[in-house]
Amino acid sequence: MKPLFKKPLSLYLLGILVLLFLTGAIISTLTNEYIILISVLGIEFVILSMMLLYVYNKYLKPISKAVKTVEELVQGNYKARVRYAAQGMIADLNQNINQLARSLSELSIQEEMKTKQLLTVLNNTESGLALVDEKGYIHLVNRKFLTIFNKKKYDYIGYLYYDVIDNEEIQNTVQEAFLYEKNIKHSFTLSDEKGDVYIEVVGAPIFNERQMLKGAVIVLYDITELKQVAIMRKDFVANVSHELKTPITSIKGFAETLLEKSPSDKMTEQQFLNIIYDESSRLQFLVEDLLTLSTLEKDDFHLKLTTVNLSKVIADLWPIVKQQAERKNITLNLSMEKEYKLEADGEKLKQVLINLVGNAINYTSDQGRVMLTIDEIDQFIRINITDNGIGIDQDDLPRLFERFYRVDKARSRNTGGTGLGLAIVKHIVEVHEGKMTVESEVNKGSSFTIYFPKKPTTTNKKNSHSLETVIE
Repeated sequence: MKPLFKKPLSLYLLGILVLLFLTGAIISTLTNEYIILISVLGIEFVILSMMLLYVYNKYLKPISKAVKTVEELVQGNYKARVRYAAQGMIADLNQNINQLARSLSELSIQEEMKTKQLLTVLNNTESGLALVDEKGYIHLVNRKFLTIFNKKKYDYIGYLYYDVIDNEEIQNTVQEAFLYEKNIKHSFTLSDEKGDVYIEVVGAPIFNERQMLKGAVIVLYDITELKQVAIMRKDFVANVSHELKTPITSIKGFAETLLEKSPSDKMTEQQFLNIIYDESSRLQFLVEDLLTLSTLEKDDFHLKLTTVNLSKVIADLWPIVKQQAERKNITLNLSMEKEYKLEADGEKLKQVLINLVGNAINYTSDQGRVMLTIDEIDQFIRINITDNGIGIDQDDLPRLFERFYRVDKARSRNTGGTGLGLAIVKHIVEVHEGKMTVESEVNKGSSFTIYFPKKPTTTNKKNSHSLETVIE
């Protein structure tokens, strides 16, 4: 039936002419009157032509249009419509075809929207993702996957995974996922100019409704931060153990000596007791610093904000640091043109200043100089501590605020430092929404600068933006 609707009108006219020719041949055997013959053939031609036109316009042409529309729909053109007027059942057919086309168009739009949404989610996820079919060809890679390996989509799509993915751990993960038909997990390390990147790769097999293997999904997780946290935790435990071991060993050793046999003279006994006292004090300072650091790092930690007069804070701490400086004949100067006030935790602010000025004195040689300068810039109080001491190597600056990190380990322990002072200072400055910068040169000295907002607020981001401008 389908070829019947596709034939042009001229072919049907040709068929009428053939029929007329046969009719004429038959009638010519019955009569010799050409007028009658021509009249009969003419009437027959008119009647057949009218019937043909009627059938063609009413049935063949509408059905032909409907067939073409359906073919376009099959090819994916859901905008195609039957726009030929018809009546009866053909009109119903055309209406149903148009309704089908509208439904397919809506489904296509919805499917396209869902596809875009899915691709948006996949491209914005923090994990790298690739889709491999049962033959090993890659069908999809997301943006994170491309970023990890610094390649383009066309480097992967349509290729076998083992031809375009050079990493052996990923290849083994996919192979084992296909072989064992279960989730497989491996990890590997990538190195770049920024350092090592730790990646965990998971291969998950994909099954259809009949539980037949149809492919696998490769998921790459960047676990660098987790790895660094684990390393920091491990280092922290090792450092705490080491810092606790030294004073405890000293205390135990001298206590055992005193218990086993009393020293022959009171001077030796007093010396042993002083050592025990000093080491226990060091142990106490270490525990107190650990507790302080732990408190500052709590999510629910809140500062006791009051209006602090810096002149009063300096007056309280100056005798302490002045005496410390005089022991080494260090010149300690203060530059503060006027009284400055800010919203801060007074005790924590005092702790910051004592720690930084104390460090400057400890790491400056005898007859050196330490300068404390306080001024204001925009909405911030700027505190600068400068010395002409031993300085800090540029390689040590990035790790300066890590727990237990010491630039000069021997000098730090000799001065009674716990290795936690700068870590505590950093946390105090951060909870005040301030910022801290360090400049240093070996054998020339160091300069620590702190910016405290006059009125810290956790709900207004204006301070952070203006602070960056001030520092720049």
